[in-house]
Amino acid sequence: MLSQFLAKQFIDVIQWNEPEDRVLSYRYPMQDMEIMNGGQLTVRESQMAAFINEGRIADVFSPGLYKLTTRNLPLLTDLMNWDKAFESPFKSDVYFFSTRQQIDQKWGTATPITLRDKEFGAVRLRAFGNYAYRVADPRVFFDQVAGTRDAYFAADLDGQLRTAIVAGMTNTFANSDVSFLDMAANQAALAAKINDELKPTFAGLGLELSQFVVENVSLPDELQKDIDSRIGISMVGDLGKFTQLQAAESLGVAAANTGGTAGMGVGLGAGVVMAQAVMGQTLPGAARPQSDVAGPAVSAAPAVAAPAPVAGTKFCIECGKPIAERAKFCSECGKLQ
Repeated sequence: MLSQFLAKQFIDVIQWNEPEDRVLSYRYPMQDMEIMNGGQLTVRESQMAAFINEGRIADVFSPGLYKLTTRNLPLLTDLMNWDKAFESPFKSDVYFFSTRQQIDQKWGTATPITLRDKEFGAVRLRAFGNYAYRVADPRVFFDQVAGTRDAYFAADLDGQLRTAIVAGMTNTFANSDVSFLDMAANQAALAAKINDELKPTFAGLGLELSQFVVENVSLPDELQKDIDSRIGISMVGDLGKFTQLQAAESLGVAAANTGGTAGMGVGLGAGVVMAQAVMGQTLPGAARPQSDVAGPAVSAAPAVAAPAPVAGTKFCIECGKPIAERAKFCSECGKLQ
């Protein structure tokens, strides 16, 4: 029994398997236990390990397999004033740090932030997106953030990081010369600027900001309605050009008349006359229609709708003259019907 009790007091293998996501640091259980001289330390990929002596970080290990000796623990050896290779078990705290990317972290403005826009003056903006980070410097992270807690989670940092992001975003917007209307086309560049603004803040916590995305920047509903109205007016643009476009479209409508070839010709002619009248009114100095012979200009007569055929007759498909309904040839032009 005594040998079993003593065996439980010494550790010869130290390793950590992350039990769940979003764990940033973890203290290996060492209560009433000591590490064997020559013991084995396993640090897996996406991890780092640190030995702590009396609250101070001594040695930091990157991924790999280590045999714990004075050669592998030079700083701890100095702190404990070992003047020769230790041969007995020793006491120390061991912390593991997860260096995996903490992806899809959400950020957003809890309340609108007021900024000055060069086109709309003072505006209140809302924005949201996501970001990713990881523990890059265990020493700084231990000293500034995690401390001696048994475990530290990403959720414990969420509030602090979101506040820092909104502050950095506000500063970037305030110093940007991009108006709100141009932000949608410059969101990637805007995110890159905010990323650069925030990196020193993250580094001060021992973290590395690896990705920052601005998904959306929006305005309050009342201001958005005002912008929609402005966009509608700007789309109409020059009313003269708008009228010309409408006249050109009307030609296509007139040409699509389904009343036969003669009706099509009449409709097309009416459309041309109408377009000439509209063009003459909307285009200053536009040329008026002239007659084929020399003489004074003749005003275009208003279009007259083609008369309906008398019962028992129809119109010639060539010249449009009325002919008998059962006639095979036109009596005027001789066209086969």
